[in-house]
Amino acid sequence: MSRVNRNQPRRSTASESRFTIFEFDQEFPDDAACLEYLVAKLYPEGIYCPKCQKVTKHHRETNRPSYACQYCGHHEHPLKGTIFEGSATSLKLWFYGIYLMASTRCGISAKQLERELGVTYKTAWRMFNKIRSLLTQDEWMLEGKVEFDEAYYGGSARWRSPARSKARGVTGSGFTGDKTRLFGLAERGREGGTGKVRVHVADGSMRNRDATEHVETKVLPATIVYTDEAPRYSDIGEIYEHRRINHSEKVYVSGDVHTNTIEGFWATVKGGIGGAYHAVSTKHLQSYLDEYAFRYNNRDVEGRGMFDAFVDRIEKHR
Repeated sequence: MSRVNRNQPRRSTASESRFTIFEFDQEFPDDAACLEYLVAKLYPEGIYCPKCQKVTKHHRETNRPSYACQYCGHHEHPLKGTIFEGSATSLKLWFYGIYLMASTRCGISAKQLERELGVTYKTAWRMFNKIRSLLTQDEWMLEGKVEFDEAYYGGSARWRSPARSKARGVTGSGFTGDKTRLFGLAERGREGGTGKVRVHVADGSMRNRDATEHVETKVLPATIVYTDEAPRYSDIGEIYEHRRINHSEKVYVSGDVHTNTIEGFWATVKGGIGGAYHAVSTKHLQSYLDEYAFRYNNRDVEGRGMFDAFVDRIEKHR
């Protein structure tokens, strides 16, 4: 007979997971545990009482997700100003929704959240968008060795890298219908570290020169910038050390000259949107790009991995 205690399931030592469903249930068994965790995160130095004008001891109110000052009775509402404000949905379901979204590499749809959480689709969609609103891109500047590439989303073909399409003999744009231009920058990792990406939907009125201006706003000087051979990237060499790979000649790597890092990121986005979401509107496309950039940029976060990266973004906006 197996010596495993089925009443106390544990993660296998061979598992690469840092935060399993067993551990999630142990740490967040109910709404009270979720609220206690949230209060500790939002008020690391204790709850400040504006009436007493100092940090005071606050007691949890019965049957309400709020706290009262032990001296003056001032009420503090931890959920106010967060993504949970105004929601009648269980706080544990919110945390479980975050866990589900953080546990997937390529995302999870609102329809899947509806099935997993047992809520209406309207509620799942609202939760999905509120959680994803946390995953904005930081405004850091890239440096070292940075790859720049564009992609296009839209039409029946959905995705295509223009330079590689030309190299493979695809004539025309390869799309039917409207297509949206996307800019992507990928920083290569240095000294054993991992690089970051910054990706954005381009303005529909952007000209070729705007590609260079986009790089200028996100890449520090003294950086080596790698692109393909497209003529619209020629001006980059006036500002940065510029190295180019000739995709039209079916050359994709020459020493350290390539754009495989950013193209690999585009492939992940393509697979995620096509597999999990099937299609997204141009209106919401930037928020989906933010989500994939966030996942990529936090892929090596310490602790409980991506779950910690998600919940660390929860803040109070007064």
